[in-house]
Amino acid sequence: RGLVEFRADADSPMHDPAFDKAKTVVAYCASGGRSALVGKTLKDMGYTNVRNLGGFRGWVDAGGPIEKA
Repeated sequence: RGLVEFRADADSPMHDPAFDKAKTVVAYCASGGRSALVGKTLKDMGYTNVRNLGGFRGWVDAGGPIEKA
């Protein structure tokens, strides 16, 4: 299992409460391939409101809003 599965699994000691099946989860990565896999995995785990942003660079290039830390 990948890290996202452990963080999203409420029964895992690595569970992150930010993963909430009642909330929208937006997956993204550098190019879009891994975010598609994450989205499928989350849906297989029972998350119903999963969105795939795709590649982060494409989002930025298209003028999508970001917050800089």
